[in-house]
Amino acid sequence: MALSPKNRFAFFEGEIVPIEEAKVSIMTHALNYGTGAFGGIRAYWNDKDEELYIFRVLEHFERLLASAKMMLMDLPYTKEDMASILLRLLQAEGYRSDTYIRPLIYKSDPIIGVKLNDLAGDFAMFAIPFGSYVDAEEGTRVAVSSWRRINDNSIPARGKFTGAYINSAFIKTEALLNGYDEALVIDESGHVSEGSAENVFIVRKDKLITPPVNADILEGITRRTIMHLVSEEMGLEVIERPIDRTEFYVADEAFFCGTGVQVAAIIEVDQRPVGNGKMGPMVEALRNLYFRVVRGQHPAYKHWSTPVYASQTAPTPATD
Repeated sequence: MALSPKNRFAFFEGEIVPIEEAKVSIMTHALNYGTGAFGGIRAYWNDKDEELYIFRVLEHFERLLASAKMMLMDLPYTKEDMASILLRLLQAEGYRSDTYIRPLIYKSDPIIGVKLNDLAGDFAMFAIPFGSYVDAEEGTRVAVSSWRRINDNSIPARGKFTGAYINSAFIKTEALLNGYDEALVIDESGHVSEGSAENVFIVRKDKLITPPVNADILEGITRRTIMHLVSEEMGLEVIERPIDRTEFYVADEAFFCGTGVQVAAIIEVDQRPVGNGKMGPMVEALRNLYFRVVRGQHPAYKHWSTPVYASQTAPTPATD
């Protein structure tokens, strides 16, 4: 469950300002037309090191700038610039707890008219203390949504565009109102794409299977992390291919992953138990490994984590 926000600052219009000063006009183009994009980044508190570690920070800003490119948005920031701003923001906040960071790019002109070209863009960011995205991370109950995932020729899922998330809102709301924790979404080809805002994996016969990047999914940074850890640390095969809805009914295990949801075990789909209806051993082992990695507790992957309070220089790119 998310902790109560207690943030004091935001990066807004080129400066770190008090959060109450970070406001846009009701006429802002992005507010009226959804012409923005966002990121989701986590930082994890490590008690032993007394340090806050940002996980794979440059990859997140690289994806945000890719969204800017798709939106014809020229910004005066590199990914390294954005990472340096984030360090300053977190140092100003002084958090000593797990934290969620929300960078946002948006068409900032106060005009009426649907288009992407010849509009100014801006970059803003805030951070809040944050725990779990879903309450039932160790046992998520899921239904297949009646809503379809928007395809790439309508709104590209590989960009985290603000307007596109009304699709996710319909999907998640339907699931919650029907008594479920989350939903699976079918793409236009009839295969499972992802969750409302998470990538998804199933386990069958000691193999991990996940939809490919051309299945209208977000090209998740956590997804990429999981694929690497499963292959290199757990010695299991990872297969990218289309997944049928009913494969979840006969899967040994299944789970969601993403920056927000982290690694959440799926124990039921459409009122059918996945495996034995409890978090399975592979997902449990993966969760334990993942949380060691993101908290900077696994020496082999310390380079994926950028320390906030010990940082004197800009972060360097992390490689798999």
